[in-house]
Amino acid sequence: MNPEQQRIAIAEAVGKDADYLNDLNAMREAEASLFGTNYWVACKYERLITRMASSWAWHATASQRAEAFLRTIGKWKECK
Repeated sequence: MNPEQQRIAIAEAVGKDADYLNDLNAMREAEASLFGTNYWVACKYERLITRMASSWAWHATASQRAEAFLRTIGKWKECK
């Protein structure tokens, strides 16, 4: 997905438009929406973000968090 597609997909999921790919605070708000839904969803997100950050989850960039968020909620689309 290109950055604009990612931003739009997260905004639709969260219900609020923000600069998710560059702003850790915006991604924290989006992540909070996951953690309140279901334990297994939160676990899936944590596994993805840890793998993508190649270390601890808290080292992940806003862009990595955005991709993990979209993969977790099933909205990620691979580029062709």
